[in-house]
Amino acid sequence: MAGGIGSRFWPMSTQKFPKQFQDILGTGRTMIQQTYDRISQIIPAENIYIITNKEYVELSHSQLPDIPAENIVGEPMMKNTAACNIYMASKIAGKSPDANLIILPADHLILKEQTFLEKVNYAFELASKNDYLITLGITPTRPDTGYGYIQFIEKQGSEVAKVKTFTEKPSLEIAKAFLDSGDFLWNAGIFVWNVKSITKAFESYLPEMAEQFISCEYNTSKEVDCIELIYPKVNKISIDNGILEKAKNVYVIPADLGWSDLGTWTSVYENAEKEENKNAVNSPYVITYNAKGNIVRLKNNNKAAIIDGLKNYIIVDTDKALLICPRDNDQLIKQYVQDLKNFKKGDKFL
Repeated sequence: MAGGIGSRFWPMSTQKFPKQFQDILGTGRTMIQQTYDRISQIIPAENIYIITNKEYVELSHSQLPDIPAENIVGEPMMKNTAACNIYMASKIAGKSPDANLIILPADHLILKEQTFLEKVNYAFELASKNDYLITLGITPTRPDTGYGYIQFIEKQGSEVAKVKTFTEKPSLEIAKAFLDSGDFLWNAGIFVWNVKSITKAFESYLPEMAEQFISCEYNTSKEVDCIELIYPKVNKISIDNGILEKAKNVYVIPADLGWSDLGTWTSVYENAEKEENKNAVNSPYVITYNAKGNIVRLKNNNKAAIIDGLKNYIIVDTDKALLICPRDNDQLIKQYVQDLKNFKKGDKFL
């Protein structure tokens, strides 16, 4: 899934060039390329599909040239994750009616790749033998209010547990209670299921959406026109709210993956390499004086930057915009972007 705009990463992430296509961590590979590198160790390129906004189809193909062009699918508009999941399940089922699927956000960081691949293979095994909707749950390390939480019913000695409840982005007090209870995991948005299981779930819990998508002839010349026709009518809802919160056959595999959804500049700072003053910089020409705990990202590595007296700030410089704000205010970046839209011709900076 690679259709988001990533406005919390402005000014690096823009509508024309969103964060999944950026090298946010300075590794030499973009987020979507890292996601491909990871999963292609166990799944061949011809079985990997990208679903993104139709504006990013060419960009996706240029960054992932090994994936067949017909496997890179453009949505006419953003309709949240339920629509893209049933679209891709329907398309893949047309080629392989018994396929097992893994659904991966294109912009997540996973440091423990070998553990991830082992958990995925185990999930595939479960999905092929059982009518399960499976998610990977991340062992929480702090009471974070920016993540969804999965409550599970523990099975002693088992690698998989039945899901009891999903909770989206709780308050800090509730998040602390979740951690203290010991039976909650972070929802990483990584899912594994068989196409028959997820199709049946849509028919049960989102029957109108299931009916809309069954009308298309997938993998034919008629597919795109059909999708263009039905997408404006499709309900905008997440797979979590539409299916997983209601289904009785949802299971979670707890996993310590070194995972982050890299949802904010602060999360990038936490996962980036830092120098002796705890500054995370991406250019050899950044000089700091009495500056600590900053993240500095320059679009042009040949540009020099002098940072004096700033502590715990985000400094991001691009061709069109400059952001300087406290790291504690990273949740306000979406509001900054919204306010910038109100300026005359402000959209050109977004």
